[in-house]
Amino acid sequence: MGQPTSKYMALRKVAQKYSKEKLPSLPEPLPTLCFPATNTVRFSSIWDNLPDPRHMVQPLPMEMMNQYEGFVLYRTKLVGHKSGKLFIDGLHDYATVFLNGNYVGTIDRSLGQKSVALPVSNVEYPILDILVEGMGRVNFGANMLDRKGITSYVSLNGMTLMNWEVFNLNMSSDYVANLKQGETVRPGMFFKTDLVLDKTGDCYIDMRNFTKGVLYVNGHNLGRFWNVGPQYRLFCPGVWLKKGANEVVVFDMHQLEPGTIEGIDRLEE
Repeated sequence: MGQPTSKYMALRKVAQKYSKEKLPSLPEPLPTLCFPATNTVRFSSIWDNLPDPRHMVQPLPMEMMNQYEGFVLYRTKLVGHKSGKLFIDGLHDYATVFLNGNYVGTIDRSLGQKSVALPVSNVEYPILDILVEGMGRVNFGANMLDRKGITSYVSLNGMTLMNWEVFNLNMSSDYVANLKQGETVRPGMFFKTDLVLDKTGDCYIDMRNFTKGVLYVNGHNLGRFWNVGPQYRLFCPGVWLKKGANEVVVFDMHQLEPGTIEGIDRLEE
């Protein structure tokens, strides 16, 4: 938000001690805003808003498909092995795995995870979905070439899986603005609320009641949230808010039930 903190004032005091001239006065702080905990409602899911797929023999990373942010859904039909150890080589960076539409588990690159167990299915040709989120890129050392999505191959019990449908989901403002309302209830949900304000101002939106995903306000992407912390609040500039109704959209990779959002005028407790 940019307002002076105690650390700033301490540094300013030291700077003044060694300055021959009086430091200029601080500008007036910008207006801030708080709003109480506000309920969201379940609106749709990513499964109800899939674009047309690409077809490929082996999965490609995002960049090879001219996508540089967001999510990619990789889908294939299991025609050989149909349960057991699912292994993803080069997952960047976080994935939720589904079998026949049922959530199986997550694979998290930051924890060194590469596999998850697929349960036995009574479907002749089970459908495997892997929804991958590309997160921050490594910007140092030998791993600077940090492509996102599935960067190598996927195997089940050591057998490489082939013939994929791939859905590019850049999660742009245009994509979110054109969401169709849907009935599917499965991890990967969109929640909405109309936040009614009688004034505007800078604020932080507290996302502790959600799990992991992306927050949008009036079409603006405020960024990602994740309940692992340490930061639970996303900054919302006052110029992106308006008096009256403000559309807030939350995409959550895990949560099925609506959570609340709250407006706070500071980053920390």
